[in-house]
Amino acid sequence: MTLIKICAPEYDVDLALAYATSGNITGKPIYRRAACWLHGDAAAALARAIRLAGELDLKFRIFDAYRPVEAQWALWNHNPDPDFLADPRRGSPHSRGIAIDLTLLRRADGTVLEMGTPFDDFSARAFHNCAALAPEIRRNRYLLLGLMASAGWDHYLNEWWHYQLYKPRQYPLLWDSAARTGLMTE
Repeated sequence: MTLIKICAPEYDVDLALAYATSGNITGKPIYRRAACWLHGDAAAALARAIRLAGELDLKFRIFDAYRPVEAQWALWNHNPDPDFLADPRRGSPHSRGIAIDLTLLRRADGTVLEMGTPFDDFSARAFHNCAALAPEIRRNRYLLLGLMASAGWDHYLNEWWHYQLYKPRQYPLLWDSAARTGLMTE
């Protein structure tokens, strides 16, 4: 299966790929190179979301998209918490190329909308419906949810940043060698 590279100018997004840096839950890079890839169906849904966000003078910052199975194992081995990470034996929607982790920023000045927690915060404050957050933060999360749902994405209740296509198991799991993205090799 061929994945589509998500980059400018075809996709007007800001890339901040956390697993290509030490700025992630493991404290070290998981990917050997920074690149964003999605299955064609997910890339089409992202294009719809980008158009909708643009109408509101907003833009997406992407933290992660396709995640090779071997990267899912690295995350699982670091923190085997099924409330926040898919067990790689079952498979993650990320490892199928149909999930994306992202936030919103203002197109005019690049200011990131406040979401109440950073990406990969594995606490109840990361839940979409966390009532303990200020109304402005909940409004920002609902805005992100509305844009993504309107573009055809499903959400994961425990992570405000995570979206995936419906019926993920219809897509195969992909190791990096099969996907040919070079994320895990130099």
